[in-house]
Amino acid sequence: MRSYLDFEKPVAELDSKIDELRALAASGSDISEEISSIEEKAAQALKDLYANLTPWQKTQVARHPQRPHFSDFVKGLITEFTPLAGDRKFGEDDALIGGFGRFRGESICVIGQEKGATTESRLKHNFGMARPEGYRKAVRLMDMADRFDIPVLSLVDSAGAYPGIGAEERGQAEAIARSTDACLSLGVANVAVIIGEGGSGGAIAIATANRVLMLEHAIYSVISPEAASSILWRDSSKAQEAATNMKITAQDLLRFGVIDAILKEPAGGAHRDPAAVIALTGDAIAGALNDLRTLDRDSLRQQRRQKFIDIGRKLG
Repeated sequence: MRSYLDFEKPVAELDSKIDELRALAASGSDISEEISSIEEKAAQALKDLYANLTPWQKTQVARHPQRPHFSDFVKGLITEFTPLAGDRKFGEDDALIGGFGRFRGESICVIGQEKGATTESRLKHNFGMARPEGYRKAVRLMDMADRFDIPVLSLVDSAGAYPGIGAEERGQAEAIARSTDACLSLGVANVAVIIGEGGSGGAIAIATANRVLMLEHAIYSVISPEAASSILWRDSSKAQEAATNMKITAQDLLRFGVIDAILKEPAGGAHRDPAAVIALTGDAIAGALNDLRTLDRDSLRQQRRQKFIDIGRKLG
């Protein structure tokens, strides 16, 4: 069953009317022309609505519960995927998944956050908020990929690293820093895709890549709008204002040079046609890896480091 966001109410009303008319048509009424007319209105209303989303509305779309997650992208793009568990220091973290497989016939290392799609799976994956052992597992996998000359793909979808006491006691900040350093030190190509939320150090820890791609209605920020408004105004209800001022949308981030390309989503967001979004993302990943194929190990490191040094220096 399709879930509608608050600002999608006009579209929801049209879709509800269409369902009612289809029920009448099933009973023998000849109202196909009326159904077609309303379907066209609903499609146009959706297109117009998504052409002018505010940053806060994009935040809601990026968090949509039916949006495709890490596991959906892996299932659609990676064959022979073999997940590897544990950081060899403390334990396993189900929020950050990683392993090896094949992308269009070539070996690849894939890491990313999984939010989960049901209540049970969300609890299992801790809503995509990784603990230190998750980032140490990512470092272990990146080191392995580097040793065997296998490119790394990161699929980012997290509100941020887990802020619990246990995570802090086990060195959350240090684990994030080491994971970021591991990305920068790779002698193989790495590509990151922001598929939903790219939150704080929890995202940058695996997204410090040669190419950073971002879905059209995803968000990428140093802090959530709610947390920013609580700090700046001591009022979490000003999250909408914070989202606008923080420049968290793909369009703003491309202009500042934080990301390299925007991947278009269907009208209504990725959750309305996951298969199309996953296929488009696969093409973009293949293109990015192909562009980096000619660079040697030192050139890959230099290009990656320079990319992050240059962020914000040039405005489009």
